Amino acid sequence: MVIMMSDKLNFKRTIITASLIFGMLFGAGNLIFPVHLGQMAGAHWLTASSGFLISGVLIPLMALLAISITRSNGIYDLAKPNGRRYALIFLILIHATLGPLFATPRTATVPYTIGIAPHLSASNNSIGLLIYSAIFFGLTYYFSTRQGRITTLIGKLLNPLFLLLLLSIFLLAFLNPMGTTENTPLTTPYLHAAFSNGFLQGYNTMDGLASLAFGITVITAIKSFGIHKQRTISLATAKSGMIGLAGIGLIYLSLTWLGATSLHHFKLAANGGTTLAQIAHYYMGATGDALLATLATITCMTSAMGLVIAFSQDFHRRFPRISYKAFLRFNCLLSFTIANLGLNQIIAWSTPVLMFLYPLAITLIILGITSPLFHNDPLVYRITTGLTLIPAFFDMLNALPASIHNWAFTQGLLGFAQHYFPFFNNGFGWLSFGIAGMLLGLTCHFFNHQKAVNSSLEKNQ
Repeated sequence: MVIMMSDKLNFKRTIITASLIFGMLFGAGNLIFPVHLGQMAGAHWLTASSGFLISGVLIPLMALLAISITRSNGIYDLAKPNGRRYALIFLILIHATLGPLFATPRTATVPYTIGIAPHLSASNNSIGLLIYSAIFFGLTYYFSTRQGRITTLIGKLLNPLFLLLLLSIFLLAFLNPMGTTENTPLTTPYLHAAFSNGFLQGYNTMDGLASLAFGITVITAIKSFGIHKQRTISLATAKSGMIGLAGIGLIYLSLTWLGATSLHHFKLAANGGTTLAQIAHYYMGATGDALLATLATITCMTSAMGLVIAFSQDFHRRFPRISYKAFLRFNCLLSFTIANLGLNQIIAWSTPVLMFLYPLAITLIILGITSPLFHNDPLVYRITTGLTLIPAFFDMLNALPASIHNWAFTQGLLGFAQHYFPFFNNGFGWLSFGIAGMLLGLTCHFFNHQKAVNSSLEKNQ
């Protein structure tokens, strides 16, 4: 079959690509963290949601654009101006986080926690998780070996089914709300810093990192429609990304609202999965339990497929002697093992890693988008990244579990950062460093460029 060349992505293909983006990004964390945010933010849920939407929707869209604009084949190429060694380390850290260490195991533990665990005794939960996660990752591996069908499988079949199931819960909740949000209680961090805390909660979705990994899959899908002009690919990426991520944003708002209103009937839970299960049971009883278990399994499996495929593709590209399927088996097996540690442990240890990686990812994304302005000069990348690394390390320390966070050595380092780093206490210690690094890098770039121009003029005189 010959694919006709085209200078734009038509409406049908735009929707298919948008659905692909939606299906790859919307998964475990996207279900539980907005609900938990709503419970923590209470009456300030809308302000908190604004911050959450920036880190959970806008930054992933920018990541897709950065991959397209720089014509990168993935995370490694995007980070390569910082040096090959840095690019490889960054690639490994991103994929380890998205892959077998945190995000991929979470895709199994979330649907189990909210759909299966409430119906088992505490003594049977371990064996239940073992069986469920084995089946989950077995199916994930099976579907992921059929790469050619991923667009059809995710974009045309699973997404509409998932949306139909989710809409059922939303419709019942909006017709018969559990209460209003105006006088809903809120936790102390959200009294005066709802926006910034909402922004930081958006890190937990990992979508900013996932978009860097999935970007090449989206670009490849667009190219498969016969589009090869760089400007057209970038425009198609932006258009499809805005549609797909707008859908995710609407779901975020709905889930956050559900979490806030749930406080009229349920106490603040340890995680959003517990609250989501309570909400579904409140509105639909046993039917709601079955609906949520199905919904969570479907959406989390689509996310798991995207994660393991991106992991295997990138590592096979970097280490071609090891087959794609070998990396796929390794990822699924290790993810299965870590999933059996449980959801709370996975969340506790992923947070400090995300506090370290997200500042580096955000600055890299911004540099990628603006790279045409400074001709992708490695000097700008290295100065910006070098300065961002410093506060990112301290942000990681500040988010460590209490058992390490309370060490005297750790507290000493954090005391230094709190005293000298602007906005550190709000989780944004990297912001001033990143801005200063980029301004310094651009100044050096334009100075060197002008110096080269002047030297060239002198030679020609």
